[in-house]
Amino acid sequence: MRIYSYLYHLLLCLFLVAIGAIALASPGNRLHLPMLPWEEPALRSWVFFGGLAGGICLLLAYRGKLRLLFRLWTLVVAGVMVHGFFLSQYAFGGASGFFNALALTLGAVLAAWGGWLSPPRRA
Repeated sequence: MRIYSYLYHLLLCLFLVAIGAIALASPGNRLHLPMLPWEEPALRSWVFFGGLAGGICLLLAYRGKLRLLFRLWTLVVAGVMVHGFFLSQYAFGGASGFFNALALTLGAVLAAWGGWLSPPRRA
């Protein structure tokens, strides 16, 4: 489960950094992610630096340091997805949009669970 959690968040962080970098590099285009609580122009920075922070948390946890920080990251990601997709005014673009969001959110919840299952580090 821990490997799944690491892989899920690695892909998520790479996606966030890539989208954030593209958005920061092209200020003429708008980044529109209505499931996130931020609006332009702060959204660009939150996506990019959030992906970087998640990647750093992941790297530290993989190396066996500050695993609590990665565990908190997994909870924040799962919470933002649950809130953004299902507890906000977000509107799905049909049944396939709903099932995609459901799969992404369930994957995040499962990854959070896997992140918390890792054994504590021995001294």
